[in-house]
Parts: sequence; C-alpha cells; structure tokens
Amino acid sequence: MIALSLAEIAAVVGGQTHDIPDPSVEVTGPVVRDSREVVPGSLFAAFVGERVDGHDYAPQVIEAGAVAVLASRPVGVPAIVVDDVQTALGALARHVVRRLGATLVALTGSAGKTSTKDLIAQVLQRKAPTVFTPGSLNNEIGLPLTALSATEETRFLVLEMGARGIGHIRYLTDLTPPRIGLVLNVGTAHIGEFGGREQIAQAKGEIVEGLPEDGAAILNADDPLVRAMASRTKAKVVLFGESAEADVRAENVRLTDSGQPSFRLLTPSGASDVTMRLYGEHHVSNALAAAAVAHELGMSAEEIATALSEAGSLSRWRMEVTERPDGVTIVNDAYNANPESMRAALRALAAMGKGRRTWAVLGKMAELGDEALAEHDAVGRLAVRLNVSKLVAVGGIEASWLQLGAYNEGSWGEESVHVSDAQAAIDLLRSELRPGDVVLVKASRSVGLESVAQALVETGAEGEVAAR
Repeated sequence: MIALSLAEIAAVVGGQTHDIPDPSVEVTGPVVRDSREVVPGSLFAAFVGERVDGHDYAPQVIEAGAVAVLASRPVGVPAIVVDDVQTALGALARHVVRRLGATLVALTGSAGKTSTKDLIAQVLQRKAPTVFTPGSLNNEIGLPLTALSATEETRFLVLEMGARGIGHIRYLTDLTPPRIGLVLNVGTAHIGEFGGREQIAQAKGEIVEGLPEDGAAILNADDPLVRAMASRTKAKVVLFGESAEADVRAENVRLTDSGQPSFRLLTPSGASDVTMRLYGEHHVSNALAAAAVAHELGMSAEEIATALSEAGSLSRWRMEVTERPDGVTIVNDAYNANPESMRAALRALAAMGKGRRTWAVLGKMAELGDEALAEHDAVGRLAVRLNVSKLVAVGGIEASWLQLGAYNEGSWGEESVHVSDAQAAIDLLRSELRPGDVVLVKASRSVGLESVAQALVETGAEGEVAAR
C-alpha cells in the first residue's frame, strides 16, 4: 500500500485510535485479513467470521510486525476502531485509488473472469507495473484488499468484479471507479439467485454505467445481451469477438493437436498471429477481450500477440494440465463450474483427447435454481455428442441428472457411471486408467473435486518413484 500514517487512515475511515502511542507511524506494508499474511508494516483487518474472530489474533499480528489493527472494538494493542470493518476497508481503498493515479481496469462476466483477468495482467505487465486480483477475490472484501496492494509505482490496476445480485457491481465500482470496464458474457451462472439472464445482464452492465466520457467500455460483440450494454454508458465502446463488426477480432481460429488455440489477431492498429499456451477454444474470446483492453491502452498488435502467446495460467485449478510419467493427462478445472464453462471444458477435453481415451469426471453445478435439472441433463448429453469415452458423475441428485442425460443421449450403459463421492471416483480411476488417457475434472467449488485431480497426479508421481 502507499504509505499512510495511522492518523491519516483513522481520518479516512472515520475511526478512533486506541492504544496507539504515535499516530504518525506509517503503514508501509499490505493490508491483510489473514494473520498468516502479516509482514512488518502491515495493517491487519479484523473480520468476525462464522468460526473465527480476527480480533482474537490482534496480539499475534502486532508481534509479527503489523503496525495496527483495523477493528470494530478495542483489542488492547494499537488499533483503529470503526463501526464496520468492511465499510472502513472500502473507504480506505477508495482513498488510495484516488491518490494513485493508476489506470483502473474492471471486468466481469458469467464465465472466464479469472482467466481473462490473468491474461490482461500478463499483457499489461509488458507495458508498465501492474497489480491485479489474486485468484477470484472479487467481492466486497477481496476487491479493496487488492486495490490496497497497489503502490506508487503501479500504473495499471486490474480488478475482477463478481456479482450475486443487482447493485453489487455498482457498489464495487463506487469503491474503485474504473476507466475501462469490460463485460465478457452473460450466462447462467447464479441464475437461481438472479432469476433470469436479463437480471444477470442488468447486474453485469452496472460496470459500464459509471465509466467516464474519456473511458472505454469493452463489450463482447458475440453476446447480444452484452452488446446491448453500449446504450448504458457515456464512454467509448470497443467491441471484441469473432463477429465481423468487432473492433478487435480473431480470424483463422483453430486448435493445435494438443488443444491450444491459434488465431490471427486483428486490431485497428494492425494484425499478428497468436498461439496460446492455454487449453481450449473458449480462451480465444478471453484473449480477444484482453487484447481489446491492451489496444485501448496503447499496445501494438505485435506486442499484444507476443504477450498472449507467452501467457500462462496464474490461478490454480483452471484447466491446469499435468502430464503424468505414465502418459496419463490430468486436466484440473475443478475451481468452479457453470453450464457455459462446463461446455467449454468438455470441448477442450475432446480436442485434447483426439485419438486417446477421454474421461469427464463431473459434479454438481450450483445455484442454477429451476434450471438445474435441464442444465445438468444437457451437459451429460453434450459429453456423448463430443464422443467423450467415459463420464464419471460424482455426487448426489445433480450427478444422477448428468449420468441420465448421457445415458439417454447415447445409451452408454457401462460408459456412464454415477459414483457417490470423490473417493469413489478416485478408486474407480486408479483401477481403470491406462497410459495415454486424458481426464477432465470439473464441478462447482463446493463439491471439492480438486481432490480427485490431486490424487491422480500424486498416483502418477508415486508410480514414477516405484519405477525408479
């Protein structure tokens, strides 16, 4: 964080100082909410959770080098006491962003946010110091913590914004007003909470409503609900996609033999070829979105194409590919799932597994409401249409819908299996995998299927040790 004295911070957040001998002492390190992340110079934000109260760690964090605690009650060590820690954290982030002068890029969408954010960050880092959201910390707490990690050297601040209802993104953009706002797509993620795709579009479009006139709204030309958001902003509109009307678009899209996308990137300032290190054709749209942002910030087509071709995955469990010594390929995409991302992952599996035996280890897609049965059934059917060799549906009723969809689509019988839990899936795969097989693991985060992928990777490592 930019250096601020405790007295300045207290004034910004409307707090009272307690047990602070010298209010001129500065916070020079990060603002953190996890006591394990404290380093000398930190400010520790004490949140009260369902099981853990951050205030209980106050003496520990001061001993570890924190300058003070941002707290909702006195804690017997240096503290700035406020009515609400989350509100105070947001106020501090708003103040720091205004002081920075960095260009703020905000993005949202139903699918692909984190992968696209990672691409944007890796491209912009070629131009100037860039701070970006770690992982998927895109809510009312994670976003200000990311903004507060910026320093005086930061020139680009890339923030992922999530929404679970109308008004959520508006709140986040009020805390950290972007100059560039990007909307990737409007899908069915969280449709059970929103009530419909139109409501999702209403929520996602809030990201472009507050853009300044000299800013830019980067919109997906291939998604009608996103493209319609052009009427909701006074900023310049830049379209990306495969549509001929897109300002930044792709031509000659294909997948390499290993399932990595290759295409010709076309921008208003020139064209250049891209071959990505990431897996799956869905990353073309993500790459075009990143390219549109970078073009708007003055990068050439050649610079952008080089950066996209060299960019990797920065966030765990998102199409994370591991090649085992025995020739089995594990694709860990278990961080989260919705119908759009599930379909994209299955298509990537089909591309990667040409000429090989493929396994789709799939679980529940959460928060789909009344659409849950139809969407799980459709994913099971798609697995058959893509000629996935075997579907392993893991979990309860939603997994049975996946399995039933596959069975009804292709009468797979033994080729479609429903197992009770992750351990049952691990046992099945350990006994039946053969060298050369490709395994995709994907479900909503709550299912915890990353344990399946991790176990399969470890099995391969154990086999290598045994062979030696």
